[in-house]
Amino acid sequence: MSCINRRDLALLALRAGTGAVLMAHGTQKLFGWFGGGGLDKTAAAMEHMGFTPGRHSAVAAGLGEAGGGALLVLGLATPAAGAAAAGAMAGAVAVHAPAGFFAQAGGYEYPAFLGFTAAAIGLAGAGRYSLDHATGHTFDQRWMLALAFAGSAVAAAAVVTKRAQAQAQAQAEPAEDRPEA
Repeated sequence: MSCINRRDLALLALRAGTGAVLMAHGTQKLFGWFGGGGLDKTAAAMEHMGFTPGRHSAVAAGLGEAGGGALLVLGLATPAAGAAAAGAMAGAVAVHAPAGFFAQAGGYEYPAFLGFTAAAIGLAGAGRYSLDHATGHTFDQRWMLALAFAGSAVAAAAVVTKRAQAQAQAQAEPAEDRPEA
């Protein structure tokens, strides 16, 4: 066992577990797998939650989760994968935040944990047992790390801010001007 690096093995286990959970979440949104609603129902739910347009929001969330998760499992383009998944989870945190922290009350505990874990993996790198390592870190450069996390942060902030503004505007409208649900 001396040739096996425990840190790299731990990163593999963390990537595989976190990535698989994110992939399952994303495929629920995109394809309706694992009891999910699929793209049409997810789009309607996104609209209801204030993410507009709903279909674009559903695709972005699904791809951030499923795509980011798949890349984490593979250990490929790990900075971009971690940033994409963390950005997608930022939107979920915004939805669950009014319910408080703990998941049993509908809070943001679970999406926050997934987001922070994905971000940490993206920052740490995939380790030796990964496609990043096998490809000589072609898709895991320092500039990619900075670009991926900056881009994800800007995109997540824009989406969450747009949602908050739409919700505030909807609250300010007189009841008779609101569209029926």
